[in-house]
Order: sequence, then structure tokens, then C-alpha cells
Amino acid sequence: MKRVLVMLLAALMVLTCFAGCGASGKSDLKYIQDKGTMIVGITDYAPMDYKDENGEWTGFDAELARLVCEKLGVKCEFFVLADWGKKFYELETKNIDAIWNGMTITEEVTLNTNCSAPYVINAQVLVMKADTVGQYDAVELLQSLTFAVENGSAGQDAVKEIGIPDDQIIAVQDQAAALMEVAAGTSDACVIDITMANAMTGAGTSYADLASGISLTSEEYGIGFRKDSDVTAKVNEILDELRADGTMQALADKYSLTLAQ
Repeated sequence: MKRVLVMLLAALMVLTCFAGCGASGKSDLKYIQDKGTMIVGITDYAPMDYKDENGEWTGFDAELARLVCEKLGVKCEFFVLADWGKKFYELETKNIDAIWNGMTITEEVTLNTNCSAPYVINAQVLVMKADTVGQYDAVELLQSLTFAVENGSAGQDAVKEIGIPDDQIIAVQDQAAALMEVAAGTSDACVIDITMANAMTGAGTSYADLASGISLTSEEYGIGFRKDSDVTAKVNEILDELRADGTMQALADKYSLTLAQ
């Protein structure tokens, strides 16, 4: 009888947990809502996340994150990731609650996060000095170049996938630093997101003497939450609402981006 009672109590505890907890035993959404803040991991990456003339974070992702947090009933707080390559560690240790910075959905991302549905279309493109980029219109012509890439980025993966050896790859802190390497002449080229290339290179931009060239990949952006987090489903639901009412399309038009369908 005693053994039966113990088994019944154990079963009741399991049922109670499944009724009120996520797969990991705790609701990540409740954790975020209880503390009243979602900490969003970003880098300085126009047009997704960058500072305006008043020193405030703005951009497509920054505006979208604030809208989502408002619907979740929490404050949006931005945390600048010093090393993009350590983004998953920052997420799991709860230094941040989301990776929301034009993050390409890759196998590594899906293995290390509970990723949202795709929300923006992107590509990895070659960027060089404007007077030479036209000479490199095929992957086969890139083999002798040195490349600056953001450490842990899709751009770094793309360069390695086309066979560029490690001694020709310079891993830097972020995509802005990769552009600076090319502008300074310390690297022949960089591979960055087309969204940033469109915003930061060419006439009237910060890098008027640089231009984008061929695309190495085609990809989609997603938002990374902790493994088994119940936040992902709720954010996907909110994003669907913002698509339906035209809010996301208006933001995409403002920042010259293409939404994923």
C-alpha cells in the first residue's frame, strides 16, 4: 500500500509539472515576464540595430523587438554582444534572453537555440573597393584574396565554404569592423549581410568608396531563444499579428528589407 501511494504521488507531481511548466521544467516566458524585462542580444549592425543621433538604439530589429516586448508586457533592454561567436553561451547563461540581430538561420543556430520562424530574407555578399569589385564576378576568382569576416557569422561560414584557407581569413568583432578592414586596405574584401552592405556602402553612405559584388549565399533571419523555451511560440504568434496588420511590412519598407513569407 505504501509503495502504491508513493507511485501515485510521483505521478501527480509529473502531471502537475507538465500542466504548469515547459519542457525544461520551467516556463521561460514566465521567467521573463516575472522580471519584467527581455534582454536582447545585439551588435552594432545597420540597418537592423544601430544608434541614432541621440545615442538610442534603432533599426528594424530594435523597433520590432520593442513592439514584441510591449505585447509581452515587458521592457526591452539591449545588450551589446562583445563577441558574436559567444552568443549561444550568453543566451544559455541568461545574460541575454534572445539573440535578435539579423541572425542567419543555420544548422548551428537550430542546434543551439529554439529559433523563431524566418522573418527577413538576406544574403551574404562580397564587399570590396568600388573600383575593383567588378573584376571578381565569380567564386573562382576570389581564391587569392584576404577576407575580413565577423567571428562566428554566416559570412565567415560562406568564405570557408568556397575554400578560402584560414590564413587568408581575418576574424573581427563585428561586420562594421569587417568593413573598416577593407576601407583601411588591411583586407582585400569582406563578406557581410546584404542588408548592411546596402545601408553602409556606395554613394551617400559611410563607405562611399566601397561596393557590394556577387552573392555567396541566400538565407533567412531568425530570432534565437533558449532551447525548449516557450517564448518562441508566443513571439511567432505576435509576429504573425504584426504581419497581418501591416506593421512589419511598414518597417521593412522603412529599412529597405524583404520579409520572409
